[in-house]
Amino acid sequence: MRFADWYLKIAAVGASIGAAMELFMIHTGFYDKVTVLESEKRAWESSPEAQAMREALNPWRKHDEQQRKQS
Repeated sequence: MRFADWYLKIAAVGASIGAAMELFMIHTGFYDKVTVLESEKRAWESSPEAQAMREALNPWRKHDEQQRKQS
């Protein structure tokens, strides 16, 4: 363990940078914004418009399901 002190310094610097980033995100309200965006995304994905878009983008979906049932 010739370089143990060097590794400990690197680990301490990395942990302090990570803690600083977390504090920055907490103080700027990052997690609140992400929570709102995720809830809006989930609400839109369950809407009829999103389901119609999914079906329009994958016209072979029902064909694939029928093949699986027949196998």
